[in-house]
Amino acid sequence: MSGRLLFPGALGPLTRRAGTLLSTTRQYHRLNTGGLQNADAAVRATRRRMWLGGNAFHNAVATRNASFARFLPKLVVKLVRVPAMMGGLFIGGAAWIQYQAVQVSNSAMDMFGTMKDTVVSGATGLWSTAGDIASQTKQGWENTKDQVEVPEWLQKILRIHEEIGTGQGGSGGGGGSEEPKQSRAGVAAGAATTAAAYGYDQSEEKDSREPQEVARDDQMMVLTKKMIEIRNILTKVGQTSALTLPSIVVIGSQSSGKSSVLEAIVGHEFLPKGSNMVTRRPIELTLVNTPDTQAEYGEFPDLGLRRITDFSSIQRTLTELNLAVPDTECVSDDPIHLNIYSPHVPDLQLIDLPGYIQVVGQNQPLELKQKISELCDKYIQPPNVILAISAADVDLANSTALRASRRVDPRGERTIGVITKMDLVDPRRGAAILNDTQYPLRLGYVGVVSKAPQPTGGLFKRGDAGNLMAAISRNENSYFASHPLEFGEEAGVSVGTTTLRKKLMTVLEQTMSASLQATTDAIHQELEEATYEFKVQYNDRPLSAESYLAESLDAFKHAFKQFEKSFGRPQMLEILKNALDQRVLDQLAARYWNKPITDLSVPPHEVDTLADLPRAPPDSLYWKRQLDASVSALTKLGVGRLATTVVASAIQANIDKLVAQSVFVNHPFARQAISEAASSILNERFYSTSDQVENCIKPYKYEIDMEEREWNAGREHVGRTLKTELEQCQDALRNLENSVGGRRKLKEVMTFIDKARRGEVAVEGESKTGAGGFSAALLAKGREAAFLRDRADIINMRLLAVKSKQCRSLTNKYYCPEIFLDAVASKLAATSVLFLNVELLSEFYYQFPRELDARLGRHLTDEEIERFAKEDPKIRRHLEVIRRKELLELVLEKMESLRALEGRAKPLDGRDRRGRDRKGAAEKERGSGKWGIF
Repeated sequence: MSGRLLFPGALGPLTRRAGTLLSTTRQYHRLNTGGLQNADAAVRATRRRMWLGGNAFHNAVATRNASFARFLPKLVVKLVRVPAMMGGLFIGGAAWIQYQAVQVSNSAMDMFGTMKDTVVSGATGLWSTAGDIASQTKQGWENTKDQVEVPEWLQKILRIHEEIGTGQGGSGGGGGSEEPKQSRAGVAAGAATTAAAYGYDQSEEKDSREPQEVARDDQMMVLTKKMIEIRNILTKVGQTSALTLPSIVVIGSQSSGKSSVLEAIVGHEFLPKGSNMVTRRPIELTLVNTPDTQAEYGEFPDLGLRRITDFSSIQRTLTELNLAVPDTECVSDDPIHLNIYSPHVPDLQLIDLPGYIQVVGQNQPLELKQKISELCDKYIQPPNVILAISAADVDLANSTALRASRRVDPRGERTIGVITKMDLVDPRRGAAILNDTQYPLRLGYVGVVSKAPQPTGGLFKRGDAGNLMAAISRNENSYFASHPLEFGEEAGVSVGTTTLRKKLMTVLEQTMSASLQATTDAIHQELEEATYEFKVQYNDRPLSAESYLAESLDAFKHAFKQFEKSFGRPQMLEILKNALDQRVLDQLAARYWNKPITDLSVPPHEVDTLADLPRAPPDSLYWKRQLDASVSALTKLGVGRLATTVVASAIQANIDKLVAQSVFVNHPFARQAISEAASSILNERFYSTSDQVENCIKPYKYEIDMEEREWNAGREHVGRTLKTELEQCQDALRNLENSVGGRRKLKEVMTFIDKARRGEVAVEGESKTGAGGFSAALLAKGREAAFLRDRADIINMRLLAVKSKQCRSLTNKYYCPEIFLDAVASKLAATSVLFLNVELLSEFYYQFPRELDARLGRHLTDEEIERFAKEDPKIRRHLEVIRRKELLELVLEKMESLRALEGRAKPLDGRDRRGRDRKGAAEKERGSGKWGIF
């Protein structure tokens, strides 16, 4: 919609009556009278904010400052041709058109509402609009003059115009009007936060509070915010009834309007919706007023979900959390904690509970009605404030919420009655419900029409808190204002969501203040117990999760330093030599020693046996090939990979041993982190180290030079190796004797096997049932025993050969393959260790402490450090005592400051925080027979 379409209809009446407006507008602008010029300061401050993107008041017309720098040449021509005031009036009309265009871009619904209210307002609204436009136009023109350099002749005309305007304004309206404007601006700036929280900036009603009342309300908001902070701290201290501050518990039957009331207070649709029972868990809702920012978001602290700006996502999350309760239970007492931060909400602590039901559904448990009642009774106990929701079209005698509150609050001292759906009943009946004396509540009843009207269509939709609050407030004001006799100021009833919001803040603050002394005493007692436990059990020893982790890490690093000194090249050489010795024994068993016995048949005759080796000719090709093949297999088995694997495994095993001996043994998280730190370094260096070792032993794959010194060392070492192997064979043979029932029985089986292998006993075939009177299992053990006996005989024979004179010289290496293979293994191990020390061990010693710092130090979050410390039961208890003591001290400190703040809030002239004389108010209440709040 363009300005040309709006101008003829909107500015036409102003043009026809321009002559009259010339004088009247100036007079109206200067007079210190009522109306829009003397509106309350909070409303004026709210209007200024609304032109910057908020929603408009639909019962008050206002414009924003205009800037005319873009069309200054045309403006100069107009001012030359027409009188100065007509030019100003034209500029005002242009500003009004610009205002209408901005309104169209913001919301088509708001624009049409404004046009409707403008037509209905009539002549009075027209005059008020003209005066307001003139004043705003003048201010905009002053700003333009400061920004744009105008010619000297135009400045003279403007000075003459200002002098004429001052003369017509009179002496009474000029000098005294400046100071009140400044004072109102200061009050409006101070009351911005309070007005936003109460909802004055989102509704059509005017903020008629006095500056003193605004200051008191600000003080009340500060007190409430601090007490909610204390309540949140107390929930971390411990769940005892004495350490709790009151909340507002919302109860009501299903479809009574509970969700609509809460969403009207918050300004967003965020609660679960559905035809079935969707509220199955308590929702503990904390509203936090954030006046310094326009951001609105919610948080689920228990789930770790932060700053959710999309309230439809909050609604989906709440729905999923509620529907997670199975249909067989339907309700759960596990609460959902939700925090909402917004500049449009007051500081409140609300608890939404499942709605009461009258009839249990077919797919619902029979005890559902009783479970809901018990859950609600758990939350509506003192000192919580009860917000009993009842629909206007249901008699209060049938109100389930009032019936439940009467059980725990028979005098109605802490129950607020909220009557929803006031537009569904006759106004007289609605007023009678609010003034009900049959079911009196000391905190009274509040009537609301909290259901926002659904948009009928158009280009624009409601999407933010301002639009929702404005729509609800506009709908309520339209209904209640149309029935002034029943709901007007003279009727003495409380109506509207804004009134309810203010009452909730007041009642919660007063209830918290009333329980402040009892809570303080309870906290003193809890603090004394925590201090005594800390002194007796822990000797006042300070401890934190960070310090415990740092001390544990330092102790582990010290133990690792000792391991670093004790594990070096000699230890690696021993480990690698033992591994290669096993490979040497494998080669000897495969090429020189006896083979396992697989059956009872006669073995084939061997031409060259190991027993014939000492008498073999020196040029025997068979024994030379046997030794060369054994050496080649040993050097080409992958020594690099083998050496790196065994050394890395040894390092990992030692690290695990250090962990088992440290305090980390009680911390699965730390054990895993340390093990992963070691394995990550070893795996990172594994392939490069194995390649380097493999390259360094590559010459030994083709030719090996041996010295006498190395031969003698091999001869001495292989004797110990053969003895160890002999002991293992004998141990295995003894185990077999024990498994078959003794040496005699095993010897009988072995004798039968020997005869069968020599052909002395004819065995047609060893079947599964056995042979020779022995079972198949016993024959299998007998064959194994015969193999071990023969292996032991061969080793004994080779021990004698190694010690013989023939094996003293290197030239007889083919007669002594055990010594030569052992010497080769020693050379391979010694060469490999040189590169293992450089490529693997030194790098591990350098990187491991730094990797520990990265995994268990500076990169851990506070939650991970806390989780680590609490894995040890003793440390967890110690930390809990310290944390409890610190939180209780913090709460006491905040309470002392709160009591001091509350004391400063009470005036010294005998007047309460509502500005009334306390003694006179009490006498008046006693004289009238009505109940006060407390």
